[in-house]
Amino acid sequence: MGIPAAVLAHAQSTAQLLGVGVDAGELLGGRAALLGLRARGQVSAGGATRLMRDGAGAWCALTLSRPDDVAAVPALVEGDDVAADPWPVLAQHVRRLGAAPFAERARLLGLPVGVLGETTDPPGATPHIRRLGRRSTSTSPEELLVVDLSSMWAGPLCGRLLAQAGATVVKVESAARPDGTRTGPSAFFDWINGGKLCYEADFRRPDGLRRLLAAADVVIESSRPAALERRGLGPSDQPDRDGRIWLRITGHGTDGEHADWVAFGDDAAVSGGLVAGTADVPRFCGDAIADPLTGIHAAVAVLQSCGRGGGEVIELSMAGVSASYARLPRGDERTCTTTPNVEHAAVRPGADNAAVEHLTAQRLAPTC
Repeated sequence: MGIPAAVLAHAQSTAQLLGVGVDAGELLGGRAALLGLRARGQVSAGGATRLMRDGAGAWCALTLSRPDDVAAVPALVEGDDVAADPWPVLAQHVRRLGAAPFAERARLLGLPVGVLGETTDPPGATPHIRRLGRRSTSTSPEELLVVDLSSMWAGPLCGRLLAQAGATVVKVESAARPDGTRTGPSAFFDWINGGKLCYEADFRRPDGLRRLLAAADVVIESSRPAALERRGLGPSDQPDRDGRIWLRITGHGTDGEHADWVAFGDDAAVSGGLVAGTADVPRFCGDAIADPLTGIHAAVAVLQSCGRGGGEVIELSMAGVSASYARLPRGDERTCTTTPNVEHAAVRPGADNAAVEHLTAQRLAPTC
């Protein structure tokens, strides 16, 4: 999988801050190597996202990776005569309507879409940080209990990198909706999640999850900002714990309407302008590249926060991280073909519930 040399070099220099010998090329190209994916021009490596051009020369990328996304296509194109292959009709609709109006309509339907280069003034790879609570003394990674509420790729990769640095990481999945990547190839899921404790939570009766969050030093989440708050599970709902770090990964940030915009790695990269080819004829850069780039920067941000004593909410958007990389000089591409060594298979959801509850009780026990 080809990655621009400047992108790869900057990702590697960032990954080195983790201090665990991470190969950025493996992280950026690892899924493609594991699954045998290849570059496909204006079709994403994974096949779920397409670049489409409107009549004025503007481009957008739409992702149809979930059954609900495909089911929303008739409403998006305002017609019921959508064939088994919806892409020709969608491309025609983009040409007629325009990339930006098309994206606006898609977002009203909850679809992941990005207009090329629309994220023009992002916080980028520099996270937005605000105080959450009291700081603690500097904490080493080996002392951290990380609760990973995220799914898919960017957040779970952050958790995996923190586990490599020595942290205890608990992957939390809903009893009703486990991580969607469990239904895909097991090699990718195991690569990102192997070595974590697996805890199954019932979000309708979240008492056990509340106790786990109360005991956590770091929480990783990638849901829409209001999703956890509605259940009383947001950062401000937790009892004080000195130094707690709350990491929030979003597609497009948390301000205004952007907070509700859904994103996946390929369309978020397009939104940030991180594409290969030319402005007239762009093609996808790497494989869902916004995901691993954001995962790397998120893990570094957590460890840097630990050095400051924590007590922070850290926010990173995938489109913003992509936009910061899009500003790097264009040059030759480097081929990333290293196949990751999958050392641990991830166990079923809930397999470690008893161990996690014991760990939670230990950490919440009063000290003399």
